[in-house]
Amino acid sequence: MYDLPPDLLRLRTLRTWHAMWVARLDEAIAAAEQREAEQQQGEERRPPQPDWVVELSVGLGARPIEVHAGHCYATGKRHRAISREQALDALAEGIRACAHCRPDTELGVL
Repeated sequence: MYDLPPDLLRLRTLRTWHAMWVARLDEAIAAAEQREAEQQQGEERRPPQPDWVVELSVGLGARPIEVHAGHCYATGKRHRAISREQALDALAEGIRACAHCRPDTELGVL
């Protein structure tokens, strides 16, 4: 049926070798399940994406320099979430609108 060695010593060696691999596979499966559980937990705990953000300048007293829609890929690292009214006020004060996501168009300010 199977081409296995006939002697007991080699059969036990093969069994040990396969048991070692089954143990490694079980560890890898447990690690993958842990990663998936942590990823799912992270996604569940992630705060919702803001509707509007303002990008801030560098240094002390960082000032707003650009308004973005919350989904914009061009938002810099220094930013904070703002409300719709704050976004409208910022645009009215002359803070530029992002050229990629065009928050001024979404907000109805032209």
